[in-house]
Amino acid sequence: MPHLSRNDSDLLARVKRIAGQVAAVERGLTEKAPCADILHLVAAVRGAVNGLMDEIIVDHLDQHVAKLGLGDAERATGAAELATVIRRYSK
Repeated sequence: MPHLSRNDSDLLARVKRIAGQVAAVERGLTEKAPCADILHLVAAVRGAVNGLMDEIIVDHLDQHVAKLGLGDAERATGAAELATVIRRYSK
């Protein structure tokens, strides 16, 4: 199932911010920044990725599980996809 929604530009903007944060981690490592600074940068990346994941999970639920008019098979597929991702993500 493709993931197209009204807020794709918002999601792409989040991804670009995350890319910038990852680049900051790389710069910090290259420039031998203090460990504490690198840890703060990595924590920020993790928080940003978690926020992105939350947003996409909610969109998936809205579009592929809870949307009115979906058939039972479509709902089951959407729920199964989400369960697989959550299991993989929580490891």
